[in-house]
Amino acid sequence: MVEVQVTGGTIRGITKDGVARFLGVPYAAPPFGAHRMKQPAAVPPWDGVRDATSCGPTAPKGEYPPQYQAIFPEPVIAGEECLNLNVWTPSHALSGGSLPVFVWVHGGSFTNGSNAVTAYDGSAFARDGVVCVTINYRLGAEGFLFTEADRGTGTANLGLQDQIAALRWVQANIRAFGGDPARVTVGGQSAGAMAVTTLLAMPSAAGLFARVIAQSGAAANTLDAETGLAVSRVLADRLGTEPDRAAIADAGLDAVVKAVSDLVTEIQTTRDVAKWGALALSTLPFAPVIDGALLPRHPLDAFESGAGRDVAVLTGSNRQEARLFLVAPGTIDEIDETALAEISAAYGLSPTGLDSYRRHFPDLAPGDLLAQVVTDWYYAVPAVRMAEARERGGGATWVYRFDRPRPEENHGLGAAHAVELPYVFDTTGRPELEPLIGPNPARAIAASTHSVWVRFITNGDPGWAAYSEETRTTALLAETVSVADDPDAELRRAWDGRR
Repeated sequence: MVEVQVTGGTIRGITKDGVARFLGVPYAAPPFGAHRMKQPAAVPPWDGVRDATSCGPTAPKGEYPPQYQAIFPEPVIAGEECLNLNVWTPSHALSGGSLPVFVWVHGGSFTNGSNAVTAYDGSAFARDGVVCVTINYRLGAEGFLFTEADRGTGTANLGLQDQIAALRWVQANIRAFGGDPARVTVGGQSAGAMAVTTLLAMPSAAGLFARVIAQSGAAANTLDAETGLAVSRVLADRLGTEPDRAAIADAGLDAVVKAVSDLVTEIQTTRDVAKWGALALSTLPFAPVIDGALLPRHPLDAFESGAGRDVAVLTGSNRQEARLFLVAPGTIDEIDETALAEISAAYGLSPTGLDSYRRHFPDLAPGDLLAQVVTDWYYAVPAVRMAEARERGGGATWVYRFDRPRPEENHGLGAAHAVELPYVFDTTGRPELEPLIGPNPARAIAASTHSVWVRFITNGDPGWAAYSEETRTTALLAETVSVADDPDAELRRAWDGRR
């Protein structure tokens, strides 16, 4: 057992194999009662020594849609102190150190996920000299409701405000764990990547981190105010109340969580463009909103004007992201040429652009080809647009593509959405991750990928040239790291002016 003094009081963690861990540490007050659907408040102090040997409560959330539940085990831990974080650090650093820090923001469509997911165990980062912090934040309507009264008032985007509160806690406390507050990298995957990209454009987050890692998510799915208001109206209608913050809060926590979960499941399952418009493509009805206060303008516009130019960024995507959304529900083999053409057109790809995909992947069936189209629309192209905007604004960005495993190695998923996570955290040995990464994950992939993250977090340079519109240098991550200039150039060009 080992004790550390932090904001609020003393915590007691445990050490094992040279790593000290402190779990379930509150960084803000419980967001309930008087604090419900309001900005995060300061941590109430406690008396004595607080146990920090197990993960704390998870934020209120529903279940993933049924097709994803076996792939993504979703811990649910009851309790109100859900605004908590976990810390892993080398044991020797507790006696004094100045180590780099990695703050992790989990994914889950802004409606699921937590820092208790076992894939996010930070022991390997601590083993390699990085203090790793994983955080919770409010989800769904609790964290991303946007109402008319929120315009320009700073009362929206509460999930992002929670993340900022956690980063401020890190600035105030990380030295006690041997970390250097001037060497903080904030990273995330999927919704978490979209969140940290948004933080990079938010004036209130400036100075809280020196680097950003955005895995499989950039700024493309930021909601404009009108879309955010449309979602709040639909949610309020389903709750039988008015679309304002107080009325929705009065509907009751359980009712709100269920309504949010049902709404997301419907959008993700039906993908009805006629009913949901662009949300049927993004499938994210709850997400960061351009509210006119905390987020004054779209992140890409902010980047072009120089926002975050002093922050180094590593961003990228997986080679076959969208296979997750076709393999998990068992629909990939139901896609024929007609469906391929119609769905590709709905995503904005021209017939000529689709022909480019057919030429590039001549042996793929229509469902597999659609997965590549959606992968690029949702993940690969937005990462490129972020890198382009940052270059024009004077910022340096490094781009990667994660290319493993192959579909036959992990139940047909391949290098699908979220598959890189156990390789990044070097947690591939956990049996509960087998549905995602297969029974025999390659140790070499974990070694090469994890080492890239450690190098970037430590030095701000992952080991290849920064991205530019002239060279478009991209690292391809597999058993080893290779580098290519403008890989799949024809496919990238197919989205020019369209995405």
